Amino acid sequence: MSDAIASVLSQIRALQAQTRITPPGLESAAPVATGPSFGDTLKRALSGVNESQMESRRLAEAFELGDPRVDLARVMIASQQAQVGFKAVVEVRNRMVQAYQDVMNMPI
Repeated sequence: MSDAIASVLSQIRALQAQTRITPPGLESAAPVATGPSFGDTLKRALSGVNESQMESRRLAEAFELGDPRVDLARVMIASQQAQVGFKAVVEVRNRMVQAYQDVMNMPI
């Protein structure tokens, strides 16, 4: 399925490159500011969710081993943060899959 996604993305980029026509009078317009790509943003978000899950697991293990510096409230908060982050990632994935399916089902 990732090959299909890569194929669609390359087709979209090719079409985008073909349609970059500058309207008359806008040749000297300021270039569009570029920021981090969607892929970079998604990688950072996934990394953040992974880190929160690892921290939650570390705190839970420390609490189970009887570490006096870790209390139950802190463990529960970290667990809930990791859970909310994971649910957000799953929702983003679901919406991306739905958008891909919508694009693939569009009539030509």
